[in-house]
Amino acid sequence: AFPDSGDPLTSRVAGTAKLASEPPHLPTPQAIEPQAIVQQAPAPSRMQMPQGNPLLLSHTLQELLARDTVQVELIPEKKGLFLKHVEYEVSSQRFKSSVYRRYNDFVVFQEMLLHKFPYRMVPALPPKRMLGADREFIEARRRALKRFVNLVARHPLFSEDVVLKLFLSFSGSDVQNKLKESAQCVGDEFLNCKLATRAKDFLPADIQAQFAISRELIRNIYNSFHKLRDRAERIASRAIDNAADLLIFGKELSAIGSDTTPLPSWAALNSSTWGSLKQALKGLSVEFALLADKAAQQGKQEENDVVEKLSLFLDLLQSYKDLCERHEKGVLHKHQRALHKYSLMKRQMMSATAQNREPESVEQLESRIVEQENAIQTMELRNYFSLYCLHQETQLIHVYLPLTSHILRAFVNSQIQGHKEMSKVWNDLRPKLSCLFAGPHSTLTPPCSPPEDGLCPH
Repeated sequence: AFPDSGDPLTSRVAGTAKLASEPPHLPTPQAIEPQAIVQQAPAPSRMQMPQGNPLLLSHTLQELLARDTVQVELIPEKKGLFLKHVEYEVSSQRFKSSVYRRYNDFVVFQEMLLHKFPYRMVPALPPKRMLGADREFIEARRRALKRFVNLVARHPLFSEDVVLKLFLSFSGSDVQNKLKESAQCVGDEFLNCKLATRAKDFLPADIQAQFAISRELIRNIYNSFHKLRDRAERIASRAIDNAADLLIFGKELSAIGSDTTPLPSWAALNSSTWGSLKQALKGLSVEFALLADKAAQQGKQEENDVVEKLSLFLDLLQSYKDLCERHEKGVLHKHQRALHKYSLMKRQMMSATAQNREPESVEQLESRIVEQENAIQTMELRNYFSLYCLHQETQLIHVYLPLTSHILRAFVNSQIQGHKEMSKVWNDLRPKLSCLFAGPHSTLTPPCSPPEDGLCPH
């Protein structure tokens, strides 16, 4: 099991007091973290790991995908007091639940995940658009929210947390308050993981170099998959555009066949031929409508099975990139600032001692230095724990890499099935063309094989 069981803060810090630069000046351990945070023992997580180093994970893509499948569907638009708002029906296969959520509920849910798991890959939410949200935007946001909640529901840590269960199964009206209460009554993962203060012991010696290499690799993978997703979108879009063109093509043939404009007197000799031709053209619209339906089905299938899966993987990769930025701009940056502040305080202390200042002012400086040493110690521990989590999240990215084969298989199958079904309709259509070339008094015959210039000698 993942080491997520609770551990009293006092015993943890006592074991790490030796990390401070001047041990005799260390304050009591309780000062390291805010007293306001209530320590509770969270439910142990089920993050599978082999015996030995707890840093290493043991997962398969099938195991992660099997954790849950969450559907997010639009429900009929409702009117609020001032503005219309969109509501979603969120259904969880795992919890056998169906609840209604608004976009702001997703926002609070994500905030609570970041509060509890600041060193993990929390996916980003799609942007909120206040006014002028058209159907296309609303549908794109629905798809993005579905990807978000499925990534969360399949994460080894998030999937076992009470915040997720509340979001997917709580049917009361105050879900946002429930989420906040459940997350804020405990500290973040650093406070609740019993291995947090020993994270450095499990990290490889060259963790910084490994982190840089992994980050560059995942950045390259992200760029390549982004291009793949763009091309897949274009392919699916072309299929849908092709469907629209085929439908219009058939309708125009039907319009020609339905035309009732009388023939001029000089063309009366060919009236029977034209009548037969019109009748045949009118009948072809059915086949072209069927072709349009097949092309549209192929485009929609590729949107769902190819484009959406590529977008899901891109969302995961983006959450990793965001996590790397949080590590550098958050924990690492705060640690560096704290060290700089500590250096300034030490200089002030040396200056005060040299100038023989009042004992009270010297004691105040000593107290501030002790507090800063304590803060540096905590930030150093958090920095190593952040790297520990980053290492595990990098492993999860690699667990998801086989999703590529699923996507390619779906794409190939869609192309084979789509072309097979459309080919059958085209073949069924060909015999019906014979009446286009031979009327009651006509000597026209259908072309068997057109010459190289594409024009029939008849």
